Amino acid sequence: MPLNVYVTGAAGFIGSHVAEALLSRGDRVCGLDNFDPFYDRAVKERNLSALRANPGFSFLEGDIRNPGTLALWGDGSRPDALIHLAAKAGVRPSVADPAGYADVNVHGTIRILEWAREREIPKVLFASSSSVYGGNTKVPFSEDDFVDHPVSPYAATKKAGELLCHTYCHLYRMNVAALRFFTVYGPRQRPEMAIHKFTRRILEGEEIELYGDGSSRRDYTFIDDIVSGVLGALDAPPGYRVYNLGESATISLSDLVSLLEKACGRPALRRGKPFQPGDVPITFADISRARAEIGYDPRVPIELGVARFVEWYRRQATREATRKEGGVR
Repeated sequence: MPLNVYVTGAAGFIGSHVAEALLSRGDRVCGLDNFDPFYDRAVKERNLSALRANPGFSFLEGDIRNPGTLALWGDGSRPDALIHLAAKAGVRPSVADPAGYADVNVHGTIRILEWAREREIPKVLFASSSSVYGGNTKVPFSEDDFVDHPVSPYAATKKAGELLCHTYCHLYRMNVAALRFFTVYGPRQRPEMAIHKFTRRILEGEEIELYGDGSSRRDYTFIDDIVSGVLGALDAPPGYRVYNLGESATISLSDLVSLLEKACGRPALRRGKPFQPGDVPITFADISRARAEIGYDPRVPIELGVARFVEWYRRQATREATRKEGGVR
C-alpha cells in the first residue's frame, strides 16, 4: 500500500533523491524546505524541478522552527512516516556559527518531534551523522560505541538530536530510527563538499586545498546506497534504533584525489594546508546492524561512484554553459 511520507529538507541533496525514490515506488510525498542560503537557491530549485512535475508531490517553503509553518504543512491527511533531513550542514562552518547550528539542528528537531507526536506518526527517521563518533580510534565504528565526545558543534547537535529522539521514544512510545550518514556523495551533492569542489577545480585547472598530509580516511557513501538505507529504515523494528549507513570501506584523501584525476582526465594542482578544527582522522562504518535489520546492502564502490559523479558534473556544466549562452543571445 502506498505511504503518505513527509520529508523535511526535501529540496536538498539527500532529500530530493529520497523524495524521488518514494514517488517512484508510488508513495505520496509532502516536502518542506526553507532554502537556507548556505548555497545558491537555484541549486535547490533544480533539485525540485522533477519532483514538482509529479502529481504525488506537494511542497511548502518554510522553516522547521516555525510552528505556524508546520501547522500549514501537508494536506491534512495523517502521515504514515516522517523523514527529518533538514539541518544546517557542515563540520567546519559549524565551528564559526555554533549558535546558529544549535538553533536549527536542536531547536528545529524539537519542533519536528513535537509535530510528529501531536499527529501520532507511526515512524520517524532522523538524519544523524558519522561525525557523532568524534575522534574514535576503534574502527570500524559501531552503533554501540561511546559517542559522548564530539569534536565540532555540528557533531554535538547531531548527538543532541539522537538524544531527543530517544527521549520522545521513551516518553511517547514513538518509533524512531536515527540514521548515521557517512560522507554522502553523488549527483546533486552540495557544491562545497570535497568531491564536488575538487572536481570543479580540477576541470577548471584551479588549485585544490588538501587539509593535513593526505592520510586522513573517509567512508564515502554513494547517494543511491544512502537512499536504499533510508527506505529500508521505514520498516525498522519498533522503538528507538540507530543505524550506520556507510559503504563500510575507506579511502585516503590522497587516493581520492587520484581517483578524481583519473575520472577528470587531468592532474590536480595540489596545495597542502593544516588540519582544520573539527576534522577527524578517519570514518569507517560497521553496517552489520543495518544489514540484518533493514536489509541495507551498499553496492557502489568509490571507484564507480566517483566516475558517475564526474560524468554527472560534466553534463550539468554543459547544460549550464548552454543556458548561459542562450541567455546572452
